[in-house]
Amino acid sequence: MDIKELYRLYQQHPCITTDSRDCPEGSIFLALKGDKFDGNQFALQALEKGCAYAIVDSEEFRENNSKLIKVKDTLQTLKDLAREHRRQFDIPVIGITGTNGKTTTKELIKAVLSEKYNVLATEGNFNNDVGVPKTLLRLNKEHEIAIIEMGASHPGDIKTLVETAEPTCGLITNVGRAHLQGFGSFEGVVKTKGELYDYLRSREDGLVFINADNDYLVDMLTDEMWCTPYSTDPEKQYSCISGEVIACDPLLKFRWRKPLAELEETGASQKWHKVQTNLIGAYNIDNLLAAIAVGINFGVDRKQICHALENYVPTNSRSQLMETATNRLIVDAYNANPSSMAAALENFQMVKTREGETKMAILGDMRELGEASEEEHQKTVDLLAATGMENVWLVGEEFGKTRSDYRKFRDVDEVKAEIEKTHPAGHLILIKGSNGTKLFQLPELL
Repeated sequence: MDIKELYRLYQQHPCITTDSRDCPEGSIFLALKGDKFDGNQFALQALEKGCAYAIVDSEEFRENNSKLIKVKDTLQTLKDLAREHRRQFDIPVIGITGTNGKTTTKELIKAVLSEKYNVLATEGNFNNDVGVPKTLLRLNKEHEIAIIEMGASHPGDIKTLVETAEPTCGLITNVGRAHLQGFGSFEGVVKTKGELYDYLRSREDGLVFINADNDYLVDMLTDEMWCTPYSTDPEKQYSCISGEVIACDPLLKFRWRKPLAELEETGASQKWHKVQTNLIGAYNIDNLLAAIAVGINFGVDRKQICHALENYVPTNSRSQLMETATNRLIVDAYNANPSSMAAALENFQMVKTREGETKMAILGDMRELGEASEEEHQKTVDLLAATGMENVWLVGEEFGKTRSDYRKFRDVDEVKAEIEKTHPAGHLILIKGSNGTKLFQLPELL
């Protein structure tokens, strides 16, 4: 069965499930495989539960069952099916990737565009070769714009995702030293993220939104590419959407305006637009400017843009400020790599404490750094020492190897036990680490 024939079948049964525990009547079960599971083993069970068809790729299925559709590779079939569905919609599709800030930037762009459009966006961080197709299959005739987040941990990952989503425009938030175990080197990170630019370069209508302050990203561009730049560099205000941090104590307040060249040409006012956000961290200004650049391109007016950014509230342990009965917490415990850790620590140094309040940091391991792990964790500890911070708890095996006098804990359970014992109070606490360290469990105890 070729993909067009399979898509016609999907149109008759427009619900794909990959979970045999969730089989809506008349849906299509697609048997994916992972390291610890094989969906083929549950295909017949899915049919019994009400699925109209099951798509499988196991040679074990030899019975003549008209409800079983055999393919070479079920994951590739999911991607092909999603691409065929995406091609039914002549709407802008925005692709987003980068080392840090993908999900926050995606959510900010969604907030801005939703002021004017019906927007489909990736839910959470379902940004891999399963999550992207599933997002695309949610497209319907009511949607006017789609925002697709794309993650990568190996060379070629972004190429695969853009060939599925076929974005019309996109942005790379930044490139940094993350997932080095999979990429092999920082150069591998740059090349893989650049696969988004490679695809957009191949389109006549491809458009890039670019942080003009990031030399790595600028170097990836070519003269024939259309781009909308944004910057915090005062010297680039003439040609870029520009922004400046006003305060970060601890919530970020900033101001922005369109390129001076455009304002002069149209005779528009050159005044700045001030925005008080609910985000922690001066580093988030790049994510905010990216959302502004996208909004302006799609005709969202300045009042709507400001309204969206002022009312966006972060969730899921990303740049969140929490206040408990005994402490204030800056929670950024969903992800961590050397660049995001450095940015968080530098920002934490800038934040002012209240009267009687002292600073404390609980930092968890940065995962998937491969051979660079020991070096990068030591760099983080050295940065901590340079800031003069004294009350620091390091969590995890990698931080445990570092040369420092800071307190070290094997895992989050040891931290929890210490919190229960000592009841830290009167602190402004930064909680930062890779999701696997489970530091997101700590706020309720502090």
